[in-house]
Amino acid sequence: MSIVEKNEFIVTGVEVRPVAGRIGAEISGVRLGADLPPETVQLIRAALLKHKVLFFREQTHLDDAGLEALARLLGNPVAHPTVPIKQGTNYVLELDSSHGGRADSWHTDVTFVDAYPEASILRAVVVPDSGGDTVWANTAAAYEQLPEELRNLADRLWAVHTNEYDYAAHRNTISPEDAKRHKEVFVSTLFETEHPLVRVHPETGERTLVLGHFAKKIIGFSSADSAQLISLLQSHITRLENTVRWRWAAGDVVVWDNRATQHYALNDYGDRHRVVRRVTIDGEAPVGIDGRRSVARVKEAN
Repeated sequence: MSIVEKNEFIVTGVEVRPVAGRIGAEISGVRLGADLPPETVQLIRAALLKHKVLFFREQTHLDDAGLEALARLLGNPVAHPTVPIKQGTNYVLELDSSHGGRADSWHTDVTFVDAYPEASILRAVVVPDSGGDTVWANTAAAYEQLPEELRNLADRLWAVHTNEYDYAAHRNTISPEDAKRHKEVFVSTLFETEHPLVRVHPETGERTLVLGHFAKKIIGFSSADSAQLISLLQSHITRLENTVRWRWAAGDVVVWDNRATQHYALNDYGDRHRVVRRVTIDGEAPVGIDGRRSVARVKEAN
């Protein structure tokens, strides 16, 4: 193993190929699991910081236990704060399209808590023959591309994030069963957290935008003005130049830096079946450019 540039390594037989210009890389020559050599783990972590999203094809050998073991190599896995884990696992969250598991709006995972996950690992179990792609956006690149005056404004702003958001408003169609399940399960405990709109990445030092569909309101602004500002900044995050799109096959695994990305699962496959399983890695409370940390405001059982 040799260092080829800052935060990037070479491991014999392993190839890292960028997928899009500003985000995403496919890694080949790696069989994911609990027995990954330390140098391969180091390469994955370094590549994750550089490329934000990593794609691994043909990991059909990996089961739920293997997914959890992989998460332990990369950090400390943590269960979802409100949604029950998959039976027989410690941390696995299953998203099944037949039970409303369609994450079809832009978001960063679990930003309604203060120390939201630093990374997520997603494994495709069942994929439709067409549709069901996932798109990721680079929130560090989005920040860098902001006009200077808008960037200066964003640097000073804080926003309230909550899991009690308008679930239906972010979707073209929603069944009564899905809406009921969202209220009874996802919002079974109410969370609200104040985050800096711009966080300093704890490993790279990059500045990233913290928004997505859990962002409810910008502090100090009316609801109407907040909505306008959030929409404006979101439009910069999700510019096509900042994104990468992945066409899933069963057995694919994707790892992303949840501190520097948002993602969106396309809901374009009708009643065809899609099942993915996710484990998240515990993170730390964001720090704004002024050194202040995110603060949890509410934690109530409904």
